[in-house]
Amino acid sequence: METYRGDSMKLLRACVAAIAVALITLPVSAADYPAPKEGSFVARDFRFHTGEVMPEIRLHYRTVGEPTGQPVLILHGTAGSGANMLNQAFAGELFGAGQPLDATKHFIILPDALGTGQSSKPSDGLRTKFPKYNYDDMVLAQYRLVTEGLGIRHLRLVIGNSMGGMQTWLWGTTFPSFMDALVPMASQPTEMSSRNWMMRRMIIDAIRNDPDWNNGNYTTQPRSVKAATVFFAIATSGGTLAYQKLAPTRERADKFLDERLAARSAADANDLLYQWESSRDYNPAPQLDRIEAPLLAINSADDERNPPETGLLEREIKRVKNGRIYLIPASDDTRGHGTTGAAKFWKAPLQEFLQAAQQVR
Repeated sequence: METYRGDSMKLLRACVAAIAVALITLPVSAADYPAPKEGSFVARDFRFHTGEVMPEIRLHYRTVGEPTGQPVLILHGTAGSGANMLNQAFAGELFGAGQPLDATKHFIILPDALGTGQSSKPSDGLRTKFPKYNYDDMVLAQYRLVTEGLGIRHLRLVIGNSMGGMQTWLWGTTFPSFMDALVPMASQPTEMSSRNWMMRRMIIDAIRNDPDWNNGNYTTQPRSVKAATVFFAIATSGGTLAYQKLAPTRERADKFLDERLAARSAADANDLLYQWESSRDYNPAPQLDRIEAPLLAINSADDERNPPETGLLEREIKRVKNGRIYLIPASDDTRGHGTTGAAKFWKAPLQEFLQAAQQVR
């Protein structure tokens, strides 16, 4: 019995040691960065690009880390919110100890853009009487949140994905000395056009032409919303190779589509209409020479909305004083326009870029 007990203790100690080593080598997870905090800021007398003024607009936001850290602004995509970035594929790859945006060293700000999430939006009550905002208005609202709401006078980094990427370009042209570095992703700094706009307009038209929409005064969500948004998502995001791997037969394709169409959605038709239409006049190209901060544009080679074969990004990046491109190669592991939502594809180039980008303040 004594021999058995001694051997058991040795085995137990060995197991404990093995578990400790395994825990040390596990990938960083969401639990390895500080819990997000939430807040709201009210911007008073907000003037839209149309000249309309609202007495106040609410801007909801989340922060990770302490205000004493280097401030980083992260901007989300269309129809999303700051909460969308708090997942393992994004935050779990970036916010942990030793990662590019280590939350023990950075103060990470994740706003819900004007018109989205818990920020002011048409569905709050004004419906189609809500001012028709654009990306310039959304960026101005973010700027007021950062400066008036959080008291920040300079950002270490502005980084955004999809709509947030386009807004990152606008941050660089509108407030050129306000940040040390810019990282627009899944975007390009040219006029909204081509397939990207045509597909967006199909969502807009599908909602407006639906009798259920009733000029925005519906009592139940228009039936066209689900089909239009699923169609747009499959057509413009997901990756050709990835979809072929995911649905190599008609039966698998039908199953995937049926699941997408059956998924519950809390989206509001007026909010979606405004969100997609807000990109209508996006065009930072004429102002690109105003950008002062080093800029790293990250796109995917299989991005359906910003196809690299057009050469537009390569052409325009030459006008950015200190700009360069990182193009993620396409594979059956990438997801087209959605690829940049997974930081594993680009966190190493981001780390290298930030190390080279001089901290101004």
